[in-house]
Amino acid sequence: MTIAEKIRQFLKGEVVDDSKSLEEYSRDASIFQIKPQIVVFPKNVEDIKNLVKFVAKEKPKNKTLSLTPRSAGTDMSGGPLTESIVVSMTKYFNKVLEVGNGHAIVQPGTYYRDLDKATLAKGYILPSYPASREICTVGGMVANNSGGEKNLAYGQTERYVESVKMVLADGNECEFKKLTLKELKVKQKQKNLEGEVYRKMYKLVDKNYKALKAAKPHVSKNSSGYFLWDVMDDTKESFDLTKVIVGSQGTFGIITEIKFKLVKPKTHSQLLVIFLSDLKPLAEIVGRVLKYKPESFESYDDNTMKIGLKFFGDILKIMKGTFFSLGMAFLPEFWMVLTGGVPKLILLAEFTGDTDEEASEKAGNAQKAIADLNVKNRLSKTERDMKKYWTFRRESFNLLRHHMKGLRTAPFIDDVIVPPEKLPEFLPKLNALLDQYDLVYTVAGHIGDGNFHIIPLMRLSDPKAKDIIENLSKKVYHLTLQFGGSITAEHNDGLIRSPFLKEVYGEKIYKLFEETEHTFDPNNIFNPTKKSGASLTYAMEHIDTRV
Repeated sequence: MTIAEKIRQFLKGEVVDDSKSLEEYSRDASIFQIKPQIVVFPKNVEDIKNLVKFVAKEKPKNKTLSLTPRSAGTDMSGGPLTESIVVSMTKYFNKVLEVGNGHAIVQPGTYYRDLDKATLAKGYILPSYPASREICTVGGMVANNSGGEKNLAYGQTERYVESVKMVLADGNECEFKKLTLKELKVKQKQKNLEGEVYRKMYKLVDKNYKALKAAKPHVSKNSSGYFLWDVMDDTKESFDLTKVIVGSQGTFGIITEIKFKLVKPKTHSQLLVIFLSDLKPLAEIVGRVLKYKPESFESYDDNTMKIGLKFFGDILKIMKGTFFSLGMAFLPEFWMVLTGGVPKLILLAEFTGDTDEEASEKAGNAQKAIADLNVKNRLSKTERDMKKYWTFRRESFNLLRHHMKGLRTAPFIDDVIVPPEKLPEFLPKLNALLDQYDLVYTVAGHIGDGNFHIIPLMRLSDPKAKDIIENLSKKVYHLTLQFGGSITAEHNDGLIRSPFLKEVYGEKIYKLFEETEHTFDPNNIFNPTKKSGASLTYAMEHIDTRV
């Protein structure tokens, strides 16, 4: 009897192993392809419990058997790819269970767009959404510790996870949340895996507290490694394992339910748009604008703008307008390109407030603050006018994915971050590295916190592509670490960056990561080869070379 046949005997949901389904689940938004053995669609928590117990029982006979949770497949790191069993959560675990006063309880396969609709109806938002907000799920946001354009004011997903229900390696569902030391001691007395997790994790964090705090990257956001440094604060009066579950990419268990804290959004906004033909004043501009506390401070480069102009019809469709109505809105930008060329960098600083006057005052003051720098800029005040800039910023990656014949978007240095004050020195060195390889690439990102998404366009079927990916990754990550940054701010480690974790954090911290993973998952059931046990050779062998 095959594994699929055995699972069908007890699973209330579906099990598929046909070639079309396996092909579909062999890819995400990364550069990799790994074909799974089976895809399962659990119908309820009991299905997941039984599935975990089954794999635990079969594991001694089949060492390669494992479970990898997956939702929308928008991950850019190869996080949900596996040669074993994919556990797909979008079909049945897709419900918004509750939206209350400042919180939401939701299943991991729920699309962010559906949660957003439900929370906005109550006057709230979950502000840590990524650029893929229309197609990603909240489970992926938690697994990767996502962030996005609101990160500057609101922070990453880790800040909003109040509790998580998760099926552990023994097949039991447990709820993790912030505990007092008294509550922790009660948990530690339990005679099961949950109790063992609390006993071992408290000992690990307490014993290595200073080393873990020192290892935390000194940047405004990070999704690399396991966030052990945040489990206890300096008072050591509480213990919160959600801090290490967020960003763990499904390596500890299968999440079944999430409780999010929500915020009330500001109701008015204005956008200061800055066009740079020269990058020399960039750091000065960023420093001055940040003083006025923009809610978002984004950027995209000349290649991104060229892509948007080239596929302008797609932009119009996304904005749901006619060529005449929206084309008129873009006239200032077309005129600027015709008379002065495409700017090297476009900066978008969004200022918000509870009144239009408050937002307008902030934006106006920021505009005045850069007046002496003689850079082109304008205030965008209407929703339609602001939307055109945000559409360029948010949709550039998808436009590249769908239109570049023969070339593929290749996200492998797609999420570096350095302290913003180091950008004037960092960016020229970064560009020099990229220029060594004669690549066409786009750069967009979160200029306010020094986070850039660099997306080269490559022919991955070219025999030279693997060497470029491997060598350029090493160089860019090494440069990023030299400047006190992180190799991934929002997109996490997955197949592409997990092999670098030992270099990033050092041998001691890496061993603590391994110990953490083994504590939650002693039999290596969940999403192996991510975080610990990763191999760059394995990753390079699974680059998707389709044209």
